[in-house]
Amino acid sequence: MGELSNLLNIGEKVEKQLNQVGITTYDQLTQIGSKHAWLKIKMIDPSACINRLYALEGAIKGVRKNQHSAAIKSELREFYSSLK
Repeated sequence: MGELSNLLNIGEKVEKQLNQVGITTYDQLTQIGSKHAWLKIKMIDPSACINRLYALEGAIKGVRKNQHSAAIKSELREFYSSLK
């Protein structure tokens, strides 16, 4: 396992997916952002749900995916819903 699996919320599966879409470091993840990283993963894994988006945002910010503020959850839900 690589650098990304050391982040909160990122297990082996998500790390592999991030690597597949060209994201291999924390710096790359923070530069691309959780939304864009999630969109890239969604292209290779249609089952990627809002929980994966929460996980990516949490990995960037250093918080568990279920501990986001109400404002962050709302923003991410709005983004997720806009793509359906």
